[in-house]
Amino acid sequence: MPIVYAIIDILFVIFHTALILFNLFGWIWKKTRKANLITLLLTGASWFILGIFYGIGYCPMTDWHWEVLEKLGKSGLPNSYITYLIHRLTGLTSNEQWVDAITVGLFFLALSISLYMNLFRKRNRR
Repeated sequence: MPIVYAIIDILFVIFHTALILFNLFGWIWKKTRKANLITLLLTGASWFILGIFYGIGYCPMTDWHWEVLEKLGKSGLPNSYITYLIHRLTGLTSNEQWVDAITVGLFFLALSISLYMNLFRKRNRR
């Protein structure tokens, strides 16, 4: 069974990282702008609405991934998926408060750009 969890772990890293990159840059391409806005709004809802009940910044995908990692014997996982990803990919330990602040800042920057590209840019082009 550990091989199944190892495969699921890799799939989580790939999919979760792809989602993060799509959240940050999906507004660039006209065909993906609407989907980008939807994923950003869902991410924000998870962080700030589900976050009321589970802690601000809550992400079910991170929660599920942590369950898989615990089955693989990992413990002491950080609250932040980005902190975990930085450590996993580079081996570096990062300041979780800084990572959280940068993550939130980039989220709101991407959301602002996505809102502009989806709502206001269309009006200006008519």
